Amino acid sequence: MGLGDTFRGLDFARIDSLFTEEERMIRDSVREWVTGEVLPVIEHHFREGTFPEHLIPAIGSMGLLGANLHGYGCAGLGAVAYGLIMQELERGDSGLRSFVSVQGGLVMYPIHAFGSEAQKSRWLPILAKGDAIGCFGLTEPDHGSDPGSMVTRAVRKRDRWVINGAKAWITNGSVADVSVVWAQTENGIRGFLVEKGTPGFTTKDHTGKFSLRASVTSELILQDVELGEDALLPGSDGLKSPLMCLTQARYGIAWGVIGLAQCVFDEALQYSKQRIMFGKPVAGFQLTQRKLAWMATEITKSQLLNLHLGRLKEAGTITPQQVSMGKMNGCRVARECTHFAREILGANGVADEYQTGRHFCNIEAVYTYEGTDDIHTLIVGQELTGLPAFS
Repeated sequence: MGLGDTFRGLDFARIDSLFTEEERMIRDSVREWVTGEVLPVIEHHFREGTFPEHLIPAIGSMGLLGANLHGYGCAGLGAVAYGLIMQELERGDSGLRSFVSVQGGLVMYPIHAFGSEAQKSRWLPILAKGDAIGCFGLTEPDHGSDPGSMVTRAVRKRDRWVINGAKAWITNGSVADVSVVWAQTENGIRGFLVEKGTPGFTTKDHTGKFSLRASVTSELILQDVELGEDALLPGSDGLKSPLMCLTQARYGIAWGVIGLAQCVFDEALQYSKQRIMFGKPVAGFQLTQRKLAWMATEITKSQLLNLHLGRLKEAGTITPQQVSMGKMNGCRVARECTHFAREILGANGVADEYQTGRHFCNIEAVYTYEGTDDIHTLIVGQELTGLPAFS
């Protein structure tokens, strides 16, 4: 039915008036690009389990990679504009937003925040253009929600570092030109830049995914990988460093999933007006209107939360716990919206002719990664009570 071609962003509470003219312009330009360039091809890539690599040059030329970073060829946009970019990209597909947010929030950000001047000058301009791709190696096969227990280890031998370990569920892993790998050292957790082709460094793609199929997800294997001192991110210092990176990514996810939610809401709304059942549109039944009203209300509340978090971030006063609330809330809302949209579409809700089924699958991964719902719940709970419940 091509419902994505006539997408209308939800603005029930006139939140558009709270954005600047520049923010609206950036959002609308990315929205137009997603509609014209992403939606026509994403169904094919989701079916085939491939990432639409041909889109990378345009993503780079539009300044979407590391868009909120300053200098080194980055766009230097505000946090709200950056969030709106993530929102529109995830309307297209979670795999697309994951590519952009990993590149910017988990690769470019740590280089920008913890790297040497030489590392910044070498990597950031080409990563911003999309001429190089990066990945973030933190999660391990047996250590997901507890990254502090990682077993990947870097040992100094004279003027070299030798790394052994493995990382799992790494977005962009097998296609990355540079991997930000986190490892235990005698002085705590540190970050290292591992280039593609380094002896002892190999990758293996995870296959058989039901979710994030239009995304490359890999395992990183490091066997006696030798690196020079110039591979160490000198400003990285303990577990707080990768957690700072995760805060950047989680902020983008909070916005992104509400783009996903808007997509399935709009598709369900349009479909319900056109689908005739018992002599009238499905939209005319009370149970359908209840679902649509719930979706619109929760999306609107999430838009307001995200906007406020963005302004806090721009003011430099945002906390990781507030970002956790945004990620937790956004994923819960988006997950429930896909369930309602799938119900409204009936059997068509599981057909990839429509967008809802793809988003239904994708949100399950997004709900889990960059901190599960349970983890974010406990982060917020600890902030409220002052009592840690992780152990």
